[in-house]
Amino acid sequence: MHRRRKSIRFDTMKILVVGFLGVIFLGGFLLWLPICNQQPIAFLDALFTSVTAVCVTGLITITPATQFTLLGKIILLLLIQIGGLGVIGCATAFFLLLRKKITVKERVVLQETYNADRLGGMVGMVRKVILGTFVVEGAGAVFYACQFVPEFGVIRGIWYGIFHSVSAFCNAGIDILGSGSLTKYVSNPLINLTTMLLIILGGLGFTVWFDVIGNGRKIWKHEVPRKWWFTRLTLQSKLVLVTTASLILLGAALVLILEFHNPDTIGGMSLGDKVMASFFQSVTNRTAGYATISQSGLHSETKLVNSILMVIGGSPGGTAGGIKTTTFVMLFLACMTFVKGGNDIECMGRKITTENFRSGFAVMLLAFTAYIAGILLILIFEPDQVPTIDVIYEASSAIGTVGLTADLTPDLTRASQIVLMIMMYIGRLGPMTLVLVFAGKANPRDKIRELPHERIMVG
Repeated sequence: MHRRRKSIRFDTMKILVVGFLGVIFLGGFLLWLPICNQQPIAFLDALFTSVTAVCVTGLITITPATQFTLLGKIILLLLIQIGGLGVIGCATAFFLLLRKKITVKERVVLQETYNADRLGGMVGMVRKVILGTFVVEGAGAVFYACQFVPEFGVIRGIWYGIFHSVSAFCNAGIDILGSGSLTKYVSNPLINLTTMLLIILGGLGFTVWFDVIGNGRKIWKHEVPRKWWFTRLTLQSKLVLVTTASLILLGAALVLILEFHNPDTIGGMSLGDKVMASFFQSVTNRTAGYATISQSGLHSETKLVNSILMVIGGSPGGTAGGIKTTTFVMLFLACMTFVKGGNDIECMGRKITTENFRSGFAVMLLAFTAYIAGILLILIFEPDQVPTIDVIYEASSAIGTVGLTADLTPDLTRASQIVLMIMMYIGRLGPMTLVLVFAGKANPRDKIRELPHERIMVG
């Protein structure tokens, strides 16, 4: 049974790798068609746009607002939604609409996709994911429409509300307003708060949603005391909530301090607008890609801080990218355990397994390898006058599937843009998924033997 589960897990990874790739090339072809464009577009630009939509990143080489027709923008929206929900999740939703029976093997695939603890209730979970997604996106569209309808008219305002709500929740950060992202709304509380909430909800992960909602129902029904609202959550939910809040607060504080007097970003704003813009920047670093201040105008030290936050990314099981908050915290706790001379990685009264740590370490190391390789390749392909910090910024945005740009991506050589596409693809699927697929299945006989132990010098 264990061997069969491993085989299904391997097949699931292949489905993810091939499925995303197929959607990307299909989307690139559709966006390349003349009917989708107001002016001719190079196939590589169409493919780049498809990659950034399916990988919910947001880096672009063209301006979607002026490049694509209404059909092109609708296709772009569908690609973002597929990228946010995932290929397997969307395929399952399609089968449910057709009332097709989901087999046991398909349920196991869903279990592996969403990293669920048990097989039972997987179809119901997918229904909840889809319903929750549409409810949150619908609410976001209504709030956006309150701003866009008076500004652009009823039809266009509703359309803009739907598009940007889906893009924000899926952490894509692609807009159809123009070339300045959300910079014109930097002082608009409605747009800022709506976008931040959508980004955060999309980045928390669906498992955290269900855990918090389930715990909230128990408190509402007085099954557990209110003071237990946090302690009753799973360790996954606790880590995600605490880490997300901590990184947002830390990122906002650093942006506010570093950019306080910068006239190119927040220097000329009122104190309230500076605080709001700093929080928005910190939230959008969590793999969203929308911007209310100039990214090219940021100080180099701010770009470095943002790059670190982009690589960390959001949380697993949602629409965010990066190495994930839980991986970051687990490795930090492991380091603290070693420094203090301990053996077990402990967190909030629980022990994190060695297998968990190995997986997290592998993800971090593989992502870091792809990240450094991407930076070096872009530096090789680009002339020396391109600032290194801007290259680091674009690479961080790509591997973390963020979409923030220092206005460099459209001006990069085609070779560098291909590197960014590969990095976005790796960032969306996860480097470990790709490595395991291409490495093939493990040989069971290799797990039987045990070699002699020997120590090596480290440090």
